[in-house]
Amino acid sequence: MNDTSWGAPSRAGYWGAPDQGPVQGAATAPMGPAHDAHALNPSETQPMPIVPDVAASGGHQDDDRGAAQSSGPLFRDETAHAAHAAHSSNPAQKPQEPMTGAPQPAPAPQKKSAGRDLGAAIGVGVGLGAVILASLFFEKAVFIGVIAVAVVVGLWELTSRLQERKAIKAPLVPLAVGGAAMVVAGYVRGVEGAWVAMALTALAVLVWRMTEPPEGYLKDVTAGVFAAFYVPFLATFVALMLTAGDGPQRVLTFLILTVVSDTGAYAVGWRFGKHKLAPRISPGKTREGLLGAVAFAMAAGALCMHFMIDDGLWWQGLLLGLAVAASATLGDLGESMIKRDLGIKDMGTLLPGHGGIMDRLDSLLPTAPVVWLLLVVFVGSG
Repeated sequence: MNDTSWGAPSRAGYWGAPDQGPVQGAATAPMGPAHDAHALNPSETQPMPIVPDVAASGGHQDDDRGAAQSSGPLFRDETAHAAHAAHSSNPAQKPQEPMTGAPQPAPAPQKKSAGRDLGAAIGVGVGLGAVILASLFFEKAVFIGVIAVAVVVGLWELTSRLQERKAIKAPLVPLAVGGAAMVVAGYVRGVEGAWVAMALTALAVLVWRMTEPPEGYLKDVTAGVFAAFYVPFLATFVALMLTAGDGPQRVLTFLILTVVSDTGAYAVGWRFGKHKLAPRISPGKTREGLLGAVAFAMAAGALCMHFMIDDGLWWQGLLLGLAVAASATLGDLGESMIKRDLGIKDMGTLLPGHGGIMDRLDSLLPTAPVVWLLLVVFVGSG
């Protein structure tokens, strides 16, 4: 029955309020339930029992309200109040919220992490360095073979990720053959040989793609020409360094400066980095890390030019180190841009702790022509 029909008499009879007596004309005039209730004699009226709403009150009674609550709430708004009080008194049904003014425990400080398996990374790096040094000082032709293999693997990683993530089918066969030929041509015929091999590789990409349907032709050949320039053509400048009389020393200088630049950026950025360098491209790189790369590379450049390069001067090494730090950082950011567009973290998984071959060539590839050019300007082509 509606609470409104019994609210007034129940409250008056329960709390002992004075009765106003019967209403005149109640016997002949039809009235609603509320008027009938007032017309009856209080001595003959029994209070309407009210059944407690167990669902609304959560099955618990509020002892502080005394006997008035033993038969359930008297008014409609008391039901919600009783339910709120019952839930508040039962922590099992409602989790307690912390007080606003109470002091909160400070969060535990996060320990900086390298983000990779440093043990595996160091082991792989030492192994790669041993292979490079052995081939570099044993026989120049062997080192050219190492460059060609790295180029082919890098092209495979790049074209595979393009097809997986963007459905771009850059033809691998002409890229791999042309890329290896580009490195050899650069070593044998110099800059002219490298440019001719680059042009022929691009033409081979255009023709090879014609064997498939025309849909997507433009994006596939554009990606193929980009891959030919980005990986084998830039790597050819390492072969051009090797043609000089002190070629092994020039290549070693190029490798040392690039590795030292990356190491300085990582060490200083990890320890002191606070200001992001390019957060939308590579959130982990900081301006402090860039300064560390510059400082480390300039110091290493001065030492290498003085002790390893014929007729080299220390101040030339400072300029060389500064240029390497800039080109290596830009190369790293460039590949980060590619990987962010593809939605991947690494180009491959071939090298534990490093990713793929392309993840190691990212800073080396754009640095190779910079070092080659500055060495030619400083000490000649040799």
